[in-house]
Amino acid sequence: MLFGFIVGMFGVYCVLCWSGRAPKLGKLKTNDIFGPFLTRYIVWLLQPIEKMLVASHVSPNVITGLSLAACAGAGVAIAFGNLATGAWLYIAGGVLDLLDGRLARATGRQTQAGALFDSVADRWAELAFFTGFAWYLRDGGWLLAVMGAAGGSIMVSYTRARGEGFGLELKVGSMQRAERMVLVSLGTLIAAWFAASPATAQFSAAAAGISLAICGVLSSWTAVGRWVEGYRLLVAKEPGAERRAEEAEARKAEAAMRITGEAAMRITGEL
Repeated sequence: MLFGFIVGMFGVYCVLCWSGRAPKLGKLKTNDIFGPFLTRYIVWLLQPIEKMLVASHVSPNVITGLSLAACAGAGVAIAFGNLATGAWLYIAGGVLDLLDGRLARATGRQTQAGALFDSVADRWAELAFFTGFAWYLRDGGWLLAVMGAAGGSIMVSYTRARGEGFGLELKVGSMQRAERMVLVSLGTLIAAWFAASPATAQFSAAAAGISLAICGVLSSWTAVGRWVEGYRLLVAKEPGAERRAEEAEARKAEAAMRITGEAAMRITGEL
């Protein structure tokens, strides 16, 4: 029913955009995976909830706490084999994580303390969720996929945070938290669908494990990309970096001139 509602509202949104009556949502943060069209749809779909939260004067930290609780509950549900419940709780946690930041901006409650609380809560939420999968898949080889997904996810966020400490804005790579949540949630729902029938229950662990493995590989790729990019930017900012770059260019030019001169001498000698 919920899935049907989301699909139906997406159709309504497409019609509004096609008819030139696209919702006015202001400036939004987008990413490489979802793009502006899907991002605006998600925000438009959640707009009634956002307005209700603004009117209720609820603290953004409360929403962050609820997001953490939902993700922790998802981990517990998955640990006990309730995959569908775990997936929907994890999706709910992601929705709340989106709303807490928007609520803070809409009510003028953006603070450094709130940003710290939100960032750390997100990391605990991911750890709680992946811990549930580690328990669920503990008897099979897919445990390594869980560890890869957890490690890659943490390193994506850690590398960005460490870069911000040096004044860098590292956004290389597409596997950010929203993308990770969508990928793993879909994998979990597919695993739940397999688990619902005795005839296909044997494929449930593989479905979940494959989505976690993909998440681990792509997250690690994103984390390494940010690591390399951050290192390159910091090296370029070091004292003497500009002078060393100029010297390297001069050496290249000198080598090119030498090669050209030697070639000209060989041609002249042959003539």
